[in-house]
Amino acid sequence: MNGPTLQVQMLGQFTLRYGDRTISDSDDRSRRVWSLLAYMIYNHGRSFAQEELIHLYWSNGEKSADPGNALKSIFHRIRTALDKLQPGLGRLLIRRKAGRYFWNNVIPLSLDIEDFEAHFHAAEAAGDDDVRLSEYQAALALYAGDPLPRMTDEIWTIPIVAYYHSLYTRAAAGAIELLEKQERTAEAVALCHQAIHIEPYQEDLYEHLMRGLLRTGDMKGTMSVYEEMSELLFAHFGVMPSETLRTLYRQATRTVNDRTLTMDEVCSQLAEPAPHGGAMVCEYDFFKILYRAEARSIARNGHSANICLLSVSSKDGEMLARRSLDPAMNNLQVLVQNNLRRGDVIARCSISQYIILLPQANYENSRMVADRLVSAFYRRYPHSPARLRYTVQPLA
Repeated sequence: MNGPTLQVQMLGQFTLRYGDRTISDSDDRSRRVWSLLAYMIYNHGRSFAQEELIHLYWSNGEKSADPGNALKSIFHRIRTALDKLQPGLGRLLIRRKAGRYFWNNVIPLSLDIEDFEAHFHAAEAAGDDDVRLSEYQAALALYAGDPLPRMTDEIWTIPIVAYYHSLYTRAAAGAIELLEKQERTAEAVALCHQAIHIEPYQEDLYEHLMRGLLRTGDMKGTMSVYEEMSELLFAHFGVMPSETLRTLYRQATRTVNDRTLTMDEVCSQLAEPAPHGGAMVCEYDFFKILYRAEARSIARNGHSANICLLSVSSKDGEMLARRSLDPAMNNLQVLVQNNLRRGDVIARCSISQYIILLPQANYENSRMVADRLVSAFYRRYPHSPARLRYTVQPLA
């Protein structure tokens, strides 16, 4: 059939464009109409018995007195939506024959997920790096987001979303490695940022990004990426970044000057920019360095120092639910920081624990400090479901 191609976008949104007219699932609140339309287009090479579609949409416990008529009504509304692109288009494209529904491929169809997949497989099959990179980039340019984002709770979309998301992460990783190989660092960094927006939990992407930023000399950007990623992993999985990422972070924190400095300049760089009145809060990696320095000092001068492990749990000793744990940990950090001395140091060492360094404090005084912190927390947050326990131990 002569005429324009029907262009369908499923990545990032669900939109149909025919000529100069467009319809989208954001135009109508009837989710089932758009879901069935998307299902028919995605499976545009198949036909479906009425019973199969009824089972797909009414098998989750939702009741319908007459699902057959309900299905016919949905198809009527789909045809009406398609008619907005061109009168009569709905009845032309949604057909029923011998009791089976199917999408009529009489009009040329351009489906972005099919184009994306074709470019991905072309990249995987290419033997030349330039061709492979070009195909990866063509695939990535099409990926505006995971498929059908308004339908993520539909049973039939779950494996589709997982499949295309996996292809995207593989394409991004492949393209980043090729860009790095060709020393196109700025492009690799830009692609890392884009990929992390879609896949924020893959540590490999953060590693590539941090290495790229280090190569460009952007130390602050490297540290910022690590800190944001660290908070994300803590918040969602309760884990700390890998040793590789921590090593890159430590590398970014080292300041190397390209000229000789005066003592005033050195002191200016060493000075704390905006000192807080209470204890110092730092990353756990830096806490380890301070702990080791303090341990060396007391081995030499004989002074005492202790560490306090402060743990948060529920009343029965189990892990708190995240909705309760997160605010409890945030509140506890502020309280501990404000109630300790400026020479004390605290760091979050697990999803539910803080470690505290108490220099120049003996064991008894350190236990008193811990008791005071626990009492202050209960007074300040009497309705919190969190319960605190602590362990005090001298520096080894």
